[in-house]
Amino acid sequence: MATARPTLSLKGRALKYLAAREHSRSELIRKLAPHAEDPAEIDRVLDELQSRGFLSEERFVASVVHRRATGHGAARIRRELSLKGITAEQMRDTLEALQPSELARAHAVWARRFGTLATDPREHGRQVRFLMARGFSGDVVRRVLKGEGADPD
Repeated sequence: MATARPTLSLKGRALKYLAAREHSRSELIRKLAPHAEDPAEIDRVLDELQSRGFLSEERFVASVVHRRATGHGAARIRRELSLKGITAEQMRDTLEALQPSELARAHAVWARRFGTLATDPREHGRQVRFLMARGFSGDVVRRVLKGEGADPD
């Protein structure tokens, strides 16, 4: 005999999502909207979770940066955070902290994928497109493809 699963409350659903990974407020609003009768109810639940420390935009930004920084540039991370409803103000400090390591991270991504400098224009273009798609700036891409950014050891 199969038993029906009990329906989760909005708060229960939000906590379930937050238990899996950090979410931004706008992500939770989008995910909870189909289950709410009134949008004000979602805001009330999220306000409560935020006041109790279960929901934090700062923690969400740090989580995304931690997951993405090893393989992506600041532009790609900024775009992802913007799509998730994070304002430029909320991500500014965290992304500024990534800038000093941008060249080294780009070189590491390039070395894992290619390892050797391009010898013909077609391969050079391929390497440029790869690094640009990963969100690294044009200046950083040029420097990596000139051989800069490798560890001196």
